[in-house]
Amino acid sequence: MSHPTHHPAREILLDYADGSLGEPAALVIATHLAFCPNCRQQVADLEAIGGAFLEEEDLHPVSDDCLQALMARLDEPAAAPAPMSQPCSAQTPEGADLIYLPEPLRSYLGAPLSALRWQPLLAGIDEVDLKVGRPPVRTRLIRVAAGTAMPRHGHSGMELNLVLAGGYHDPRGSFRRGDVVVDDPSIDHSPVADLGDDCICLSVTDAPLRLTGGLSRFLNPFIRL
Repeated sequence: MSHPTHHPAREILLDYADGSLGEPAALVIATHLAFCPNCRQQVADLEAIGGAFLEEEDLHPVSDDCLQALMARLDEPAAAPAPMSQPCSAQTPEGADLIYLPEPLRSYLGAPLSALRWQPLLAGIDEVDLKVGRPPVRTRLIRVAAGTAMPRHGHSGMELNLVLAGGYHDPRGSFRRGDVVVDDPSIDHSPVADLGDDCICLSVTDAPLRLTGGLSRFLNPFIRL
């Protein structure tokens, strides 16, 4: 199995390692780590550095009501834990979907890709919304038929993409299984799915995409990208 060639920035890996990355983005990064031994090692190194800093911190006395406050917090609803990652096997498990998905994403989906309720978005493009994160953050799977070009669009905010199957290309290069791609408001493009297999991505956005090409831009009020 070939390793990814496009990786999240070190700042994103640091936020993941210290637990400050939100659950949707953490799901993307944790799944990427299952594909990428290089980034797994970087996260392990960052966690080790963070642990060393904690050990060197001076101890400070606590207030008399510290125990009472702690017990009160135990009664509060727990936040969703950051997903853990496991290396991705090159083998497709018997009886599993044709496209093998690693943990933690597999548990989040709860079903093989073929059994999910894909909804048509545009011609040749389907999606599955995942209940991860709160609006305006949106987490979903996007499937683009092989050889299909997405309509030209820009980004009102940030988009974090992880390629799960197939691949796509735009003026910046080609992106394949396991690659992470970050799009920001400076990006205006029309990605094209590679020939062969459909392109499937795990996508997290914090703002809607904007159609920018030709007459399609007039569809923005009617299509939620």
